[in-house]
Amino acid sequence: MRMYFLLMSLFLMLSVPGFAQKNVLKGKIVDENQLPVQGASVALVGTVRGVQSDLKGNYELKDFPKGTYKLQISLVGFETLVQEFFIESEESKELNFIMKEQAYMLDEFRLSASRGIAGHSHLAEVEDFRINAGKKNEVIKISELNANLAMNNSRQIFAKTPGITIWENDGSGIQLGVASRGLSPNRSWEFNVRMNGYDITPDPMGYPEAYFTPPMEVVEQIEIVRGASSLQYGSQFGGLMNFVIRRPDKSTRFTAETINTVGSNGLFSSFNYVGGTEGKWNYAAYYQKRVGNGWRENGYFNTDHAHMEVNYAASNRLKLGMEMTYMTTESQQPGGLTDAQFAEDSRQSTRARNWFSTPWFIPSFSAEYLVSPKTKLSWKAFGTFAERNSVGFMRPINVEDDLGNRQVDRDYYTTYGSEIRLSSSYQLFGKEQTLVSGLRYFNGHIDRKQLGVGTSGRDMDFSVAAGDYRRDLDFSNINLAAFVENVFRFSDKFLVTGGVRVENIRSIMEGQFNIVNGNPQLLDQISRTRSFAIFGVGAEYHVTKNSEFYANFSQAYRPVLISDLTPPATTDVIDENLSDSRGHNIDFGYRGSLASYLKFDLGYFHLNYADRIGTIAQARPDGSIYQFRTNLGNSVSRGFEGYIEFDPVTAFFGSSNVGYVHLFTSLAFIDATYGDFEVTSVSNGQITTRNLKGNQVENAPRKINRYGATYNLGKFSMTWQMSDIGKAYSDASNTEVANAAATVGAIPAYRVQDLSASWNIWKQHSLKAGVNNLTDERYFTRRAGGYPGPGIMPADGRTFYMTFALKF
Repeated sequence: MRMYFLLMSLFLMLSVPGFAQKNVLKGKIVDENQLPVQGASVALVGTVRGVQSDLKGNYELKDFPKGTYKLQISLVGFETLVQEFFIESEESKELNFIMKEQAYMLDEFRLSASRGIAGHSHLAEVEDFRINAGKKNEVIKISELNANLAMNNSRQIFAKTPGITIWENDGSGIQLGVASRGLSPNRSWEFNVRMNGYDITPDPMGYPEAYFTPPMEVVEQIEIVRGASSLQYGSQFGGLMNFVIRRPDKSTRFTAETINTVGSNGLFSSFNYVGGTEGKWNYAAYYQKRVGNGWRENGYFNTDHAHMEVNYAASNRLKLGMEMTYMTTESQQPGGLTDAQFAEDSRQSTRARNWFSTPWFIPSFSAEYLVSPKTKLSWKAFGTFAERNSVGFMRPINVEDDLGNRQVDRDYYTTYGSEIRLSSSYQLFGKEQTLVSGLRYFNGHIDRKQLGVGTSGRDMDFSVAAGDYRRDLDFSNINLAAFVENVFRFSDKFLVTGGVRVENIRSIMEGQFNIVNGNPQLLDQISRTRSFAIFGVGAEYHVTKNSEFYANFSQAYRPVLISDLTPPATTDVIDENLSDSRGHNIDFGYRGSLASYLKFDLGYFHLNYADRIGTIAQARPDGSIYQFRTNLGNSVSRGFEGYIEFDPVTAFFGSSNVGYVHLFTSLAFIDATYGDFEVTSVSNGQITTRNLKGNQVENAPRKINRYGATYNLGKFSMTWQMSDIGKAYSDASNTEVANAAATVGAIPAYRVQDLSASWNIWKQHSLKAGVNNLTDERYFTRRAGGYPGPGIMPADGRTFYMTFALKF
């Protein structure tokens, strides 16, 4: 933490010389009624320089070379303005603008300002060095939501994103567990999880769990691209989930904001943000403190998040940036419950000595360079220096804690990588085409220490009393990848995308597996290198100006994970030909809007997940039986995903003096089943074989439906929503009746409701409040086989929160 603040101070001191004024372009932007226009983009065309108009419509650009420029003024709902001007060195020039509203955008612009229907959209066809055309994607605009952002309430945040499965077992909001299309929500590991476009996981190739989630108060939007993201981002069947952090304020030299939340079970959260723009420099920083006792017994949490960002326009063509993020956590884990305990009292806990902590440091550096008006380059360098620490009594939940020495497990992550992208536009068929290409290098190392003999105390203490860890393993993953993708526009209505990604992955594992009778058991070094290519093609056809058909086919893969290379016992055997899982995603849908009162995205998907890895029993020539881990079979997920949002007041009456109502529904019907997938069991020394074909994939409910309504009246807004989730299974055998340890068994269907409201008291201040789990439903979404269980992991019951925000 000390290093973080030293670096922050250093960069802020270095930025001071940049505040010296050279030349100034300033002015005021108003509408046709002479009212100030806030948030208009003011950009020097062909450069990296730009600002935004402030609350009074004023803007100011400083310190750029003398010359002739084109100034572009743009904002949704208004006609774009472009004016040419010349400026001398050290000259102060004033240019004022009157923006005209676009008639066909008036209703949509009004709705955008009133919350609700503008909170969910999709990405532009091409932006930020990436191609999104022809891909199933969603954008969740956090500022438009009425939700418990202090606790990162995921079912509220992802309510309008169809097909998202959520594990609701972490009431602290520290970690997010989401997935889509029948994939596992385990710490979001089927998604390629990024922040501002760079990796924030320990190792997205070999250990992709997302232990870090940024505070939602600072997240501007969450971008989700389903499996079709594999060409540009690689690796995951589930696609991309990118947290876009609020960028530095371009409308003022300095702004500050504080958001403070109190709630049930001792919840207190304080989020504090500063940012601004001065000449060639802009900056932002935030700090969040969140503490609480949790809804269950033994559920205490204490987290600190800190982040800073500094950008510098080194020239009209070159922009440099730096970001640093730091997190510390102290989280008590209540553990799991048996089915009987859950039925008796789902708030109880039989584990008072289990703790979890994930110190996380993520630095990144970036550069953008405009090679020409049609070609630009982006470079990002990033790293993760982090830990995953746990201590506790880890026997089955139906075994009473003996109050003896606890088990300590610790992971140390050291990763670094770099990604360079080129975006270029050119003319073909009389239309502008776009080519995006990229080159990526990633190096991840994990030092895993497990089965340490810890203390017999009750506090968060990761010291090992007996000295060494019984298990000490080293994992490394080195990845080199290149991709190219192109948008071919054949007309104003029809376009096709196509591309290829080439991957080279090298995985290495070595170390000590265990100590038996004082003798270390060492594993032979496992080293695997493979190279391959994946392909994808997509298309869009614009039926109307605001609606389009889209279709996509993209191949995907999942590398062999470190857990796949680690045998549960030294007698187990890993297939030397164990291969990566391969498959593909298919999407076909229709999305868009009708006038300003109806927004929709309806689609069919097909996900083929081949060469899934599993373990079967086999017999040696001497009759002895061993467990063999290999590629066993495949699974297929197919179904419908639909999102519709409707404003009946605007549709039938046009305008209203008593407010607006937005109704939404997010529906997903998922058939995720196993194909040919052979498994075995051993009874009385005999191997019994069966097939999982037709079984429902674990943690994949067939029904994921969410509904909601938002009422807006002036500065007041209220949202009700309900999640209606179907039954799921915790294991591939689809076990109905739970075992004694509650690690396998059915996960019943459930319904849960939330109610939230906000009131903007003044322009810069707001009050929010809400009730999560309005009817106090008792339900669970997960049966854990190990940490943080084992056993049933109850979701939170009814809780309350209230938030007060001030902006200066």
